[in-house]
This record gives sequence, C-alpha cells and structure tokens, in this order.
Amino acid sequence: MFILSFGVRQGSVLSPFLFAIYLDDLTRSPLLTSGMFIVLYADDILLISPSVCMLEKLLKICECELDLLDMVINAKKSCCLRIGPRNNFSCSPISTSQGTVLPWVNEIRYLGIYMKQSRNFKCSIDHAKRSFYRSANAIFGRVGRIASEDITLQLINTKCIPILLYGLEACPLSKSDLSSLDFVVNRLFMKLFKTSNIDVVKCCQGHFGFNLPSVIWSKRVKKFEDKFHALGVY
Repeated sequence: MFILSFGVRQGSVLSPFLFAIYLDDLTRSPLLTSGMFIVLYADDILLISPSVCMLEKLLKICECELDLLDMVINAKKSCCLRIGPRNNFSCSPISTSQGTVLPWVNEIRYLGIYMKQSRNFKCSIDHAKRSFYRSANAIFGRVGRIASEDITLQLINTKCIPILLYGLEACPLSKSDLSSLDFVVNRLFMKLFKTSNIDVVKCCQGHFGFNLPSVIWSKRVKKFEDKFHALGVY
C-alpha cells in the first residue's frame, strides 16, 4: 500500500479531465508573447515559435511553469525540428535547465503523426505505409488462404485503412502523397487477385465498392473542416 499525495490515478474515468486541469496553467503563463504557441494533449507538449531564440525562451517558460507543478520535461524524449525557408541551416543548440541539449532532427512524431523538416509544413506517410503493410500481411497470413476475397477486403477496410490514414485529415497532402497511398492499396489488390493489370484492379475495386485512400481522405478532410467551422475555430 502507498499514498498518492498528488496527481491522478491512471485508468480512472476522471483522470484525463483532472490532468488537463492540472496542466492548464502551462498555456496561461503571462510570459507568453505573440508568436508563441503551446499545444497540449495529456502529457505530450508541442512548442511552436517563429525563431530559435523564441523557442529557447518558450522552453524556459514551460520549464518554470512545470517546476511549479512539480513536473519536469523528459529530455530523452524531446527534440527540435525546423520548418521554413532556412530549414537546412544549422541551428544553435537548445538546452534544458538541467543542461541537457535537445537534438535537432529531420523528423518528429507527435500524437502518431510524423512531421518532416522542410520549407513548408509537411507530414511523412512512410511510417503509415509500413504499418499498413504489416497489418495487411498479418491478415493475409491468418485468413488469406481460407477466407473469401470479400471477407479479406472487409478486414482490410476495417483494420488496415484506418492505420494508413490515421490523422492525415489534418495534414496537407500533395498529389504525389495521395498517389503513393493509392499505390499501396492497388498493390494489395494485385496480390489478392493475382494480377498486375491495373484495369482489372480498378474493376475489382468497383465491384467490391472499395474506395481508394485518396477518396476517403478527401471526405475525411471535409468532415474535419466542417467540424472546425461549426466550432468557430476558423
């Protein structure tokens, strides 16, 4: 037996709400200035600033606020990413109050979404495609030889497509990205129906009513934007 003098019990229904209230002061610091943004989801913190100097200042503000809450930033799980016209230029190191240097990386993961160092905000879909292949191959390994094509495609559509498109409705995808996502599904159909003819693949997709990722993504983006419009976010 032990006593919890502060914090919330993990797994409790109220834990997410109480933890959000516990960290709410982090985003209300009077030291925050224009251009500084703090994005919170549970204990995952994303700091956004227009310059390296302001990012270092924002980090210090967060550390001070967290210190008042008897919490610290896990430097081993923290890193920096640069987006903009000067993204290829080397940056000055940013250190925590404990002296740990946060590395500058080419890619970061936040809430399951991978963001890349680039001139404009861009997301990486390579990890999503690899996860899709793993889950699809697992289904093929279990039921690929005994289940009908209809059952297999239902499993793919239910289990694998959500993995492939997870969170991408909030990401700006190019035509090349969408073609790459469609190619993954087309390859799966080629494997399932043992053909390399894209016309046969399209015919099978139409017969089974299987939408390509680009079509699903467009619908999810519209739903995502409509939701934000309804909330008056923008």
